[in-house]
Amino acid sequence: MRTLVLGGYGAVGAHIVAELGRETFVAGRNPARADIAVDLTDDNSYRAALTAIPEVDVVVNASGAEDVRLAILATDAGMSFVDITASTAYVAELERLVPASPVVVGVGIAPGLTGMLAAAAHRAAPGPVDLAVLLGAGERHGVAATAWTYDLLGRRFADPGGGSVRNFTRPKAFTLPGFGTRRLYRADFSDQHTLTAEFGVPVRTYFGLDSRLATSGLAALTWAPPLGRLKSVRGMHFPGSDRWLALAQAADGRTRWAAGRSQARGTGVIAAATARAAMDLPPGVHHGHRVLNLGTVPDRVIELG
Repeated sequence: MRTLVLGGYGAVGAHIVAELGRETFVAGRNPARADIAVDLTDDNSYRAALTAIPEVDVVVNASGAEDVRLAILATDAGMSFVDITASTAYVAELERLVPASPVVVGVGIAPGLTGMLAAAAHRAAPGPVDLAVLLGAGERHGVAATAWTYDLLGRRFADPGGGSVRNFTRPKAFTLPGFGTRRLYRADFSDQHTLTAEFGVPVRTYFGLDSRLATSGLAALTWAPPLGRLKSVRGMHFPGSDRWLALAQAADGRTRWAAGRSQARGTGVIAAATARAAMDLPPGVHHGHRVLNLGTVPDRVIELG
């Protein structure tokens, strides 16, 4: 399998490249760090990158660029396309495609692994599912992931149960293995909408950082959206670890969870496994939790419970 990783020298992309090994090629703006220099805002540059390496099978988008044309041009060229974004609006755009080759969305820890956990919890006790996502504040996340988190501040999204909700409000307490009881806040991860439609019951995502101070900071800043969107705020860092945990709580209180160290590495491992599996998928748009399941998640960096 030959794979082209867009943003392959980034925080997650580097792990994807390391996991896939030989026959994996890095595309990015910096020619000193990439096998193929590409400007993803230029269709001609992107087309040239797609054909620079003969017989590429899969394109993995770890660049943070959210442009549906990246998927269209790759699948038109006969390549599978895998995207690790968590943005609801962009995933919805990709879902509307009718591609000639496979497109996989919802790939990584959240979304992705959260969907697998939710499916397992829902099978055990059919009904609404609450998802808890706790990420390490001490991990140096990529620019795109950091920007995505802070761009949620002050914004509202459609509540799967009806109405709308402001990001980082409506706290709920969860008992999280290894972290104790934590207050987490609603956040607009794309898979809660996909899973709500799939299960026919509300699936809601709650988010926090392992630093209680950082989590409280997000909850406070969501009421000051102009401040929250400043570049200086995006550059803020909090003390914390690189530990992460994702948990699905079923209607009867039963839970399934997964944990590990380094969200970037965990996402990279899952994305690499998804890229391999994409080779055998039929044309169309697929969700990561349907491509992999808890039994096929690589257990070298992910603990399941």
